Amino acid sequence: MTLLVSFIVLLARVFNIAILIRIILSWMPMNTDSSLLITIRELAYAVTEPILAPIRRVVPTVSGLDLSPMIAIILVQLLVSIFARLA
Repeated sequence: MTLLVSFIVLLARVFNIAILIRIILSWMPMNTDSSLLITIRELAYAVTEPILAPIRRVVPTVSGLDLSPMIAIILVQLLVSIFARLA
């Protein structure tokens, strides 16, 4: 595996972890006293929102459930797999 492919795989893993952090933190009530959780949440939103927002515009919510994180994870894994095969 080349260095570029390894770097792209690493970025995909970091992005997927950021999505999972965002999902978990969205279920937790945010206390304004916990500045660490607020910082982590803001970072996760800043990293993931540029990808999730376009998906959210195309895919409607199902019974109030946002499916865009799941779709983003699947798409990122698909793109990494395709890229790894081409490299």
